[in-house]
Amino acid sequence: MGPEATTAIFVAGEGVARRGTFVCAHGAGGHLGDKGMLRASRSMQDAGLNVVRFNFLYKEKKSGRPDPMPKLMETVASVIEFARRELGDGPLYLGGRSMGGRAASMLAAEGFVADGLILLAYPLHPPGEFDKLRDAHLPSIGLPTLCVNGTRDEFCRRDLMEAVLARVRPSFTMHWVDAADHSFHVLKRSGRTEADVTLEVTRATAAWLATVA
Repeated sequence: MGPEATTAIFVAGEGVARRGTFVCAHGAGGHLGDKGMLRASRSMQDAGLNVVRFNFLYKEKKSGRPDPMPKLMETVASVIEFARRELGDGPLYLGGRSMGGRAASMLAAEGFVADGLILLAYPLHPPGEFDKLRDAHLPSIGLPTLCVNGTRDEFCRRDLMEAVLARVRPSFTMHWVDAADHSFHVLKRSGRTEADVTLEVTRATAAWLATVA
């Protein structure tokens, strides 16, 4: 990719029966090695998926300003095509955390070919700005989709997302993580730990993969 090159890391899934490869994009303020991405990768690996994590081009250039959405989508597509060439046959899933998942979802809505879409902490709206929904493209997604959000996610008010779910296709699966915020953190008073949340995301992903397969 010449001057547009970026960094990507491949990590093999756990277990004998691996279920494919997940190309996972990071959120707006993150990078391929941030805590949220590592937790997401752990959940996906434990569910049996190989994981490819990568930096968007702005982050690779050490900029804090995200690329325009078309550029983000182009980067996701390029990394997926690279994964196809390097890893050969096998199910391939796209998605990611927050903004990265949104970019992947917009690509999927345009008909990008893959075996499924995994959205982690989908950013339905900016915090507190409930009239700025990022939902117009979601009903157009034809890929089997798993969307995982916390019930305390300031980027995804549950009642607003539930209204959107009434318009998406039957292949769209929503999983709510009780007491988790946008980073999948939980308060101590919830009685839950981050390990509990990681395990729940793993189990929800494994169950969804079984239905997709």
